[in-house]
Amino acid sequence: MYRSLIKRLPALGVALGMAAMAAPWTAACAADSFSATTPSPQQVAWQNRGFGVLVHFGTNTFLDREWGDGKAPAAVFNPDRVDPGQWARAAKSAGANYLVLVAKHHDGFALWPTQQSDYSVKSSPWLNGQGDLVRMTAEAVKREGMGMGVYLSPWDRHEPRYADSKAYDVFYTGQLVELASGYGPLVEWWLDGAGSDGHVYDFEHYVAKLRTYQPNAMVFADTALFEYGDIRWVGNEVGVIEGENWNVIDRHGQLRWRPVEVDTPLHKDFWFWNSKPEFAASLKTVDELMRNYEDSVGRGGQLVLGIAPDRHGLLPDADVTRLAEFGQALERRYGNAANVAATHVKTDARAQAALDNDDDTFWTVTEANRGVLEVDLGKTVTIDRALTMERLEDGQHVRGYRIEAWDGGRWITLAQAQAVGHMKIDRFAPVSARRVRLRITNSVGVAAIREFKLFAAP
Repeated sequence: MYRSLIKRLPALGVALGMAAMAAPWTAACAADSFSATTPSPQQVAWQNRGFGVLVHFGTNTFLDREWGDGKAPAAVFNPDRVDPGQWARAAKSAGANYLVLVAKHHDGFALWPTQQSDYSVKSSPWLNGQGDLVRMTAEAVKREGMGMGVYLSPWDRHEPRYADSKAYDVFYTGQLVELASGYGPLVEWWLDGAGSDGHVYDFEHYVAKLRTYQPNAMVFADTALFEYGDIRWVGNEVGVIEGENWNVIDRHGQLRWRPVEVDTPLHKDFWFWNSKPEFAASLKTVDELMRNYEDSVGRGGQLVLGIAPDRHGLLPDADVTRLAEFGQALERRYGNAANVAATHVKTDARAQAALDNDDDTFWTVTEANRGVLEVDLGKTVTIDRALTMERLEDGQHVRGYRIEAWDGGRWITLAQAQAVGHMKIDRFAPVSARRVRLRITNSVGVAAIREFKLFAAP
């Protein structure tokens, strides 16, 4: 579904020139070191969302396709029971905090009555051409208290003007303005890099126009769109962040805060619903979804899980059930009630700030504590996981840490790594201990820890 823009730098021309075009509310490009590069308030708010969903629904749904060629007649789009409220409720049951709707995929069919083209819901029999699925979805998402995002594919296989870059820039900008100005606040704007080899886009103009209407929306794009994106693609669609995860990226000596979003579908290898048996059989298990979560959110990133309504416009019952099961499993494993470190022997107020199940309070590394945060659980508990959250408003400062347990005679290492970031989940062999500590072994600047949680082995 997503393909990188990195290989297309020469073709993108001036749209990817090295002159920075960062949003006016971020100073990330001005910093001269990784530790001094900080997120904007909007990026902090986005990272705190943690987990969202990405909805694929369109002509491909009715043709059993993943990639449309732009030739499908608008008449094929005709769901009889479409219910974005069901999508939003199911996503929320899984623990998702935002929903990104694919308003136009690569086939060019628009799910809102765009004035830029006739290839949209207004030319379909659905609701006699009077429907607006973007509006219905935005209203449903708002009712559930979630954030709304939009995916508008730059690649358009239907629109004739795509062959003329300048003419297409006008067309795409027109659609962008419709979506950015007509559906309320957006938390994310998705720029998919698939299929655009050799095409020159005026991304500088697109993003400048988007900022006019949606100054707080986070622009998703891969690292090649260095100046214009606020968040970046992970580089795969299997739901895994590889290696240590740093929020700051370096492009030719220029630094920007670009946290990573990890996209992966609920059904392995399927972004759109499909009537073939392979689709139903590809539904991920709760264990597989948990691994996706632990390997994305649990490595300091953000997970966006692909969900796909069927030809009725509803998520299949099995998908709704699986999402709810996943949410319940997350709460059992990582919910505040499961945090055994929340019940501990009384400690000083500074340490308590990282042990209180409150993300708004934090403990800082000082000379006095030498970077050691210790918790006495009051009794011996068997644990196999730890969750650590770093406060990032002033930058990502932890460069090395260990989680250790006291075995009665010495401290033994349970886990160690370099980056903590927004959230780090460490899994280790079950160990029984009363005293456990987080030891920051290397940091730049003043490292701050929002939460240090421990969880009992099942």
